[in-house]
Amino acid sequence: MKPVLLDTGVIVAWLDRREQFHSRSAELVDRLAAPLVTCEPVITEACYLLRSIPGASETVISNIEAGTFQIPLRLAESASEVRRILRKYGDRNIDLADASLICLAGALETGDILTLDGDFHFYRWSRNNPFHLLIPLA
Repeated sequence: MKPVLLDTGVIVAWLDRREQFHSRSAELVDRLAAPLVTCEPVITEACYLLRSIPGASETVISNIEAGTFQIPLRLAESASEVRRILRKYGDRNIDLADASLICLAGALETGDILTLDGDFHFYRWSRNNPFHLLIPLA
């Protein structure tokens, strides 16, 4: 089964009922049978953004511990590719989390992504493959 990439905004919306996309994010995260893969910069961003919600960061970490969220990318092993992606999309103010997810897409050969970030309509993985956003933003 092909994995699905998981971005920060979906994790935050999944755990914060005040978020606009909470219901849709929760439904998809809970329902998807495909492995949910992400990277440490996404986890760092999510825990930072969820710091005011008691227990939310612990829930994120528990999902990593349980294998629900998988983290196959190690920055030390992918640094040159991530740096190339940061340079390529520098005019879009790309952050480390997005660059790492683009790198991860290429490594896993999948563009299926749970994200609330419209930049993924523009980004390409493995140089020219478009992402497939599983949560419509409109």
